[in-house]
Amino acid sequence: MTTIPFADLDALATHFRSQLASENARKFILLYAYNGTGKTRLAGTFKDLGKELNQDGEVTRRDTLYFNAFTEDLFSWHNDLDNDSDRYLTLHPTSRFFAGLEDLEMDNRIGPILSRYADFDFKMDKAPLKDANGEEIGEQHIVRFFRTVRTAGGSVEVDNIKVSRSEENIFRWCFFLAILQLVLDGDANYSWVKYVYIDDPISSLDESNAIAVASHLAHMLTESGNAPKAVISTHHVLFFNVLFNSFGRKAHRYILKNDSHSEGYLLSDTSSRPFLQHLATLAELNDVRISGDINRHHFNMMRCIMEQTAIFCGLDGWAECIRVADGDPDKALHERMINVMSHADYLVHEPGELSERYKDDFRTIFLKFVTSHPFNATLYEDPAPTAALAQASPNSAS
Repeated sequence: MTTIPFADLDALATHFRSQLASENARKFILLYAYNGTGKTRLAGTFKDLGKELNQDGEVTRRDTLYFNAFTEDLFSWHNDLDNDSDRYLTLHPTSRFFAGLEDLEMDNRIGPILSRYADFDFKMDKAPLKDANGEEIGEQHIVRFFRTVRTAGGSVEVDNIKVSRSEENIFRWCFFLAILQLVLDGDANYSWVKYVYIDDPISSLDESNAIAVASHLAHMLTESGNAPKAVISTHHVLFFNVLFNSFGRKAHRYILKNDSHSEGYLLSDTSSRPFLQHLATLAELNDVRISGDINRHHFNMMRCIMEQTAIFCGLDGWAECIRVADGDPDKALHERMINVMSHADYLVHEPGELSERYKDDFRTIFLKFVTSHPFNATLYEDPAPTAALAQASPNSAS
């Protein structure tokens, strides 16, 4: 797995722009990263690199339509705390995200998309826009939600409902998809869009909706001949995998991690490997087994893989994955490693380098584990593990 270090997010965003700008480049970048790695900040950095400002600090040019945590902030609730009845979602009055709202009949564009995911409906409306002192200074666009409830006497429309957080996220996402469709259709209001950057659009969604959102998005971007180049980042394994398989070779596919040895970032190309998180982790553990760069947190990673395997196989616990018989010469090693990995959460924070003894123990246990379970050896991409795996005794674990 090729890994490239980057000193900061600016350098990484510049790298992505360079990749997408290449004439022969793949059209999409698919990025997996854990929460807290910097996905949202990376989206902002990528967007800002496409801006031009005048002397007054006003934006005169931009090139990126984005969906991330900042997009969600363009929608805010008026909950009518006094009367608890007139509830609606307000839209930011000056954002370019809502360009063309007046002329494009956005409610008619959003409605068919929303019906794919939700059983509630909405109405676009206007309400007074007030300043900090409560003085009216104009009008703002708002969204009122309603749901049709079937009763014994017929259907009843329940107005001004407060939708759940998940339903609200679905509505915002469908709003974005309606705008993306305008981009794909070449609408003049969004002619400035050169890139699309989407960061974690499926927070609070269940797995069924995660699959539906990923499939729908992939279809929109791959079936249109006018699709802009796009970066999509996520921490959701299932969402990543659906896009991974849908885009195929049309996308660069990466894993982003913080560099534990610096303030920078590590970008790893995962295009040639299956991504399922436990398989990617196995491949990483094998890499450190070969390189010798084994750190304390790798014991924790190995235990997590064993926990997942034990659950799948119906075993009593992760230790069953490396259990040895009482007369086995590796009995002492087994007990020592069980003790070490049982406290792996604490080992992550302990200072100091590992001794060669612990590194050798790690290698031995890792090989015993992977040879006792039918993981595909081609995960490891190099000939060295094949011989090592063959030499490890599969009879030393159950």
